[in-house]
Amino acid sequence: MTDRPAGRARRLLPRRFDPYMAALAAAVGLASLFPASGGSARIAEAACDLAVALLFFLYGARLSTRETLAGLRHLRLHGLVLAATFALFPLLGLATALLTPVPLTAQLQTGVLFLCLVPSTVVALTGAAGGDVPAAICAGTYSSLAGLLLTPLLAAWLLGSHTELSADGLLRIGLQLLAPFLLGQVLRPWISGLLTRHKRLLAPVDRGSILLVVYTAFSAAVAQGIWHLATPAALLGLLAVLLALLAVTVAATGLGARLLGLDRSARVAAVLCGSQKSLAGGLPMASVLFGPQAGLMVLPLMLYHQLQLVVGTVLAGRWSRARDPDPESAPAPAPAPAPAAATAGLTGNGAPPAPG
Repeated sequence: MTDRPAGRARRLLPRRFDPYMAALAAAVGLASLFPASGGSARIAEAACDLAVALLFFLYGARLSTRETLAGLRHLRLHGLVLAATFALFPLLGLATALLTPVPLTAQLQTGVLFLCLVPSTVVALTGAAGGDVPAAICAGTYSSLAGLLLTPLLAAWLLGSHTELSADGLLRIGLQLLAPFLLGQVLRPWISGLLTRHKRLLAPVDRGSILLVVYTAFSAAVAQGIWHLATPAALLGLLAVLLALLAVTVAATGLGARLLGLDRSARVAAVLCGSQKSLAGGLPMASVLFGPQAGLMVLPLMLYHQLQLVVGTVLAGRWSRARDPDPESAPAPAPAPAPAAATAGLTGNGAPPAPG
């Protein structure tokens, strides 16, 4: 009796419940019950600005330029992920504004479109699904780097008056996002070892910064009556739209990977990276782009993040089983002497199906 399926389930199941999402929900609840206002709101906003700058400084300090350049050999995969992230997703976001048959409020619709402009992320499930982990890391890195420029520009173009991206706004984005990131890259040779040694101590800094962004944004949103705008019907409609977005992008990236002739491991990485969005990158960008209006704008991104975790876990389990089937459920071995037949079965059509 083998315990491999049970072990696989134990590895994948914890990802269905993300403690970080519970902390984000708690931050939303805290902002709903005890929103920052007056002087405390100004202090929270200043702390939020510093936290975002620190976050992007750490991103820059951790990014290995040499490894990033080495990952350029996966050009087809990276091109597909970038096309899905910054072309397919925005087109789908615009389509939801025209074709959505569900009652979304104007701000939720804007939040869905902003979600479609956010860069991709490095998907931890790639390894469990049998995907190309180094390629997925590089794909997420390139998407994040491109998003520093493309997300604000696309937001200014497609969201118009919601962002108020003037020359002052561009300067603010440069000071809060690009400058700390570039400073981190410059100082990386001297501080990368320190960051690596204290990796566990710095993890709460990353997540604490995001939680502060969420609390500050939702505090302002509560003052604007967020829970009167996000009605139950609107939230159900939002979930339907997000599920449709996720389904279409998973199918489209899977088809694109096949048409480009990517091998199985690269197809897994392409589907996961091409269909997922970065919560850690999107929330700070929203706080810079939308300011006090960010609360309702980031709600679609937060919900999509949870959906992509659940769907990604299911897909990773399916691809893992296809790659490494349960020996108890496999057909009984042929009686000896027939080793050649068994070998032919593995080298012929025994390759697991690609994602799609």
